[in-house]
Amino acid sequence: MTVLFPVNVLLALAWASVTGSFGLANLLFGFFLGAVALWLIREQIGTRGYLGRSWRVVNLFFLFIYELVMSAFKVAWLVVQPKMPLSPGIIAYPLRVNRDFEITLLANLITLTPGTLSIDVSDDRQTLYIHAVDVPDPDQLRRDIAEGFERKILEAFR
Repeated sequence: MTVLFPVNVLLALAWASVTGSFGLANLLFGFFLGAVALWLIREQIGTRGYLGRSWRVVNLFFLFIYELVMSAFKVAWLVVQPKMPLSPGIIAYPLRVNRDFEITLLANLITLTPGTLSIDVSDDRQTLYIHAVDVPDPDQLRRDIAEGFERKILEAFR
């Protein structure tokens, strides 16, 4: 996707040049035509599909928005409780992602979600240390991350 996006932008600009109109609607239409053209030649250029990968990235974004809203409500509910029944803790999360970009993205998504904070990555890049405001079941938190953010990152970028 990193190489195909600039190519798609160039195709949109070429479309606008050929048609003689650099209006937003025409540029978007040119971008759409470029995406379709890249999809049609996906086997020749050796990609799994530009549009499919884009959809998986959008899917990751929607998962983040969902997790952001749900965890914000959970943290707000914990705060308004008279006794605040918290079980804070630090867990060691074994990473399946191994590229620097993927590890950074996972750590940032976790940190941006209310109630959790990525603390550190081990020197061998195999473990991510996470602090959670309320973690009554550390194994459940590990499963949630593995089946949520990490799975979507692997789907989007591999």
